[in-house]
Amino acid sequence: MPNALAHEKSPYLLQHAENPVAWLPWGEAAFARARAEQKPIFLSIGYSTCHWCHVMAHESFENAAIAEILNTHFIAIKVDREERPDVDKVYMTYVQSMTSHGGWPLSAWLTPELKPFYGGTYFPPEDRHGRPGFPAILHAIANGWRTEREKLVAEGERAITTLREHYEGRREAGEGSKGNAGERTLVEAASGAFEKGFEYFFEAFDAEHGGFGGAPKFPRAANLNFLFRIAALQGPQNEMGTEAVKLAAATLRAMARGGIHDHVGGGYHRYSVDEGWFVPHFEKMLYDQAQIAINCLDARQATGDERFAWMARDIFSYVARELTGPEGGFYTAEDADSALAIDDGAEEPHAPAHAEGAFYVWSAAELRMALGENFAFIASHFGMEENGNVPAALDPHAEFRGKNILAQRRTLAESAQQHALTPEQANDRLLAALALLRDMRAVRPRPHLDDKVITANNGLMVSALARAHQVLGADDIGNYLAAATRAADFVERELFDAKRGVLFRNWRAGRGATEGFAEDYAFWIQALLDLYEASFAIRWLRWADQLQTKMDELFWDSERGGYFNSAAGDASIVLRLKEDYDGAEPAPSSVAAMNLLRLGALLHDDTRRTQGLRTIEAFRPQWSRAAHAMPQMLCAVELALEPPRHVVLAGDPTAADFRALAAVLHEKIGPRRALLAVDGGEGQAWLAQRAPWLAGLKPPDGRATAYVCEEFSCQPPVTTADELRRTLVAR
Repeated sequence: MPNALAHEKSPYLLQHAENPVAWLPWGEAAFARARAEQKPIFLSIGYSTCHWCHVMAHESFENAAIAEILNTHFIAIKVDREERPDVDKVYMTYVQSMTSHGGWPLSAWLTPELKPFYGGTYFPPEDRHGRPGFPAILHAIANGWRTEREKLVAEGERAITTLREHYEGRREAGEGSKGNAGERTLVEAASGAFEKGFEYFFEAFDAEHGGFGGAPKFPRAANLNFLFRIAALQGPQNEMGTEAVKLAAATLRAMARGGIHDHVGGGYHRYSVDEGWFVPHFEKMLYDQAQIAINCLDARQATGDERFAWMARDIFSYVARELTGPEGGFYTAEDADSALAIDDGAEEPHAPAHAEGAFYVWSAAELRMALGENFAFIASHFGMEENGNVPAALDPHAEFRGKNILAQRRTLAESAQQHALTPEQANDRLLAALALLRDMRAVRPRPHLDDKVITANNGLMVSALARAHQVLGADDIGNYLAAATRAADFVERELFDAKRGVLFRNWRAGRGATEGFAEDYAFWIQALLDLYEASFAIRWLRWADQLQTKMDELFWDSERGGYFNSAAGDASIVLRLKEDYDGAEPAPSSVAAMNLLRLGALLHDDTRRTQGLRTIEAFRPQWSRAAHAMPQMLCAVELALEPPRHVVLAGDPTAADFRALAAVLHEKIGPRRALLAVDGGEGQAWLAQRAPWLAGLKPPDGRATAYVCEEFSCQPPVTTADELRRTLVAR
């Protein structure tokens, strides 16, 4: 008998619809039942492509005996963290403060008033290694609720009070930080933060494997964003700038060689469990693909190395093939787990029906049979071994026994030399083998696809595609601008209520009921700004300006600055928080600060710029004290301190001479410039209402013309790519 989750659209909630647990979705119906029955709430938060969520589901939530305990003593609520990041943030913050770590599945026990009094992440189904299992914990909490309820209720009150005081105390420290630091100016604080941030990444850099720190290793894109902006700020000849590029480029090259990269199908897995990027956690997230692609495009601009352009194309090809819906929206993720093929060759008689990485790993026997005489070349190039290449220390659950993870162990030139091939012959062999493996893999059971379309994640991918159009060009192998435009049209049509001016969070077979959060607005506004500067279609800039006004209305902290994660007025959110860490995705305020500064420059709006500065100042305690915690915010600080720079292109944006000038602006990494197009039509008229000086700019003699301006003083107009290059160097 299905439970109440059967009526939901979330793939994660639907995965639990047949559980014997009487799950309820997050909402007033569940809360009212908890209050009426005076039972504590067991809250389980996860997402549909989460490996350990699957493990706990199979071990505990599909177990009838455990389900009976839950159903008897608790009101069980399931939340998809991707649908409700606001709920996840509150209780993840509590669990992290309580246990010093977090992750998913997130398990929390709440009073009927939604205040947490106990929590953790994954719990095993039985006692292990002296630690209680999930049933023992359930019995203990049920007994405590029956005999010492007052203590648990008091703990819930204490937890919320402590978290609120922590955040308010941090803000108050921020308000006093200027005085405590001798009234340091923004320039002084930023200078120190840039230096501390660079020193942190320089010292944490893993010279052997790339990346920062030890295992596990995550592709935290904001780190590389910051390093590339250090390079742009310092200049290519500066020692710090050169070193920053080296750190970022070496990390990207190591990721591309490693098992975290899907060499057969393209794209990148979530993270590696080891320091060498070898054994990945195999899920693939849209937000990772988008942000890594931007890192690669920055690296292409900073180094001129075509390998980074190839890395970006590899990601875009994967996203186009596997994560793009028929109407243009981008899906959320692919799972780490998948069903084992019937002929997987497993020697164990009771091999699990599903395993992590089953879709991606290979036995030597199946590869030898498939590749024939090409096997030796591919095996040496990717480090394959007869009995599998995953050390037991990196495979604690023996999921990869006898299997190989593809990770490049030699350069193509080295592999060519070893097998007496020319580089061209070696490349042809490699491409042919990978195409064959892709065809072989296509008949395997695929990992689960989470086909939600999330506004925030789509914003990140639209930004990446818009940047690809700028850096790789309209004539590249992918029509990046068309893909970005289709996705933007989809979001406008399906996830935007034009009458109210609000975004919605997600879509799956129809718009979800949840309205957008701060990250949805911040990432989507960023996407619209990037899409405008790639296409120069004025509708995207207009919409960005409109959405920024709505974001301010819903999330702005008028007292202290910055943006709350969620809007006011939701009684189910017991603590309204502001994200102050640029993690797997950047904090909404970090992106919003940049958006505000960009809008201020594009629209000559001092109010927007002032609000951007207030956002930066609101988080000064965090980025000045621990610069590495908010590297994306420091990218906004850089823009705030630079003089206003504009490049105005006059002419028809679809014409070849216009596009030739636009391409020059993206050849190399450098200072940020606001890009505007004046076309003599509707777009120019709208812009001129905000910046009258744009009204008189036009292409002389009908030729596309570039006006390079700094602090609203423009150089003589130029009409050729070479003239524009010289002008940019001079500025």
